[in-house]
Amino acid sequence: MRIKKHPILGSLEKKKEVNIVVDGKMLKAIEGEPIASALMANKIITFRKTRITKEPRGYFCGIGLCTDCMMIVNGVPNVRTCITPVTKGMKIETQTV
Repeated sequence: MRIKKHPILGSLEKKKEVNIVVDGKMLKAIEGEPIASALMANKIITFRKTRITKEPRGYFCGIGLCTDCMMIVNGVPNVRTCITPVTKGMKIETQTV
């Protein structure tokens, strides 16, 4: 689910749809949107798990200050998905930190 008409921002323009791979599964995303937005639009809310208790973490601050949304992106760990834009063909994996 994505917001198509915002009460303040108005109608959002149509952007290019691309494929990304999340934990081995191909998903649709909008090029340039934050990875976290693409994941939530695809009903994915767990982005990482804590190291000791394996508790799920996901979207929290939305501005890159916390570490709850960190994932492995194109082989690079600890990427903050709330501020990292989607690009075509991205490979994203749930991280245990």
